[in-house]
Amino acid sequence: MDATHLIVFNLALLAALVSPGPAMLMALRTTLVSGRQAGILFGIGLGAVAAGWTAAALLGLNVIFQMFPWAYMTLKLIGATYLVWLAISTWRHAAEPIRTGGNVSTRNAIVAGALVNLANPKSVLFASAVLLVIFPPDMAFAGKAIVVLNQFIVESVAYTAFAFVLSTRQARDGYLRLKPKLDRITAAVLGALGLRLMLDRA
Repeated sequence: MDATHLIVFNLALLAALVSPGPAMLMALRTTLVSGRQAGILFGIGLGAVAAGWTAAALLGLNVIFQMFPWAYMTLKLIGATYLVWLAISTWRHAAEPIRTGGNVSTRNAIVAGALVNLANPKSVLFASAVLLVIFPPDMAFAGKAIVVLNQFIVESVAYTAFAFVLSTRQARDGYLRLKPKLDRITAAVLGALGLRLMLDRA
């Protein structure tokens, strides 16, 4: 493994981060609703679990999933149920003032972020595919550790940057004006992702 591999991996990682998945949607909403510090801690939780999925992929968890499909299906159904629950909760509170909508507190923001990424075991399969394409198959343990640490740092820095941008007064005021619509859009996307995860047989 060399620096080029990490650069390519980080570009793929950043591209995945900005896609409108449950992690990004909830990170943005957490910052807008609960403030910068909660948004940063939420992102750290997301990054920790994402790095954990990558570590699992590097250690061959995808092979275990192939050997024991019921384990993967169980994790997937639990994760899908959690995403659907998030969607229902967000939709129900969409029209309520910002302080009563099931906000993420600073105290539990890391756990909340971790739970969002734990809710998608398909991440380990995605990580496996990306890792196989980018990195050499004979990578040493030290190299794998660098990849995992690199991912945690990149994701934490990226979500921290998002939190700083979105914690401005202009961004918060804009969210407050559009809160019912934005929350319902977020809920619809989360629900669709949860249902897709639940119904996907792959």
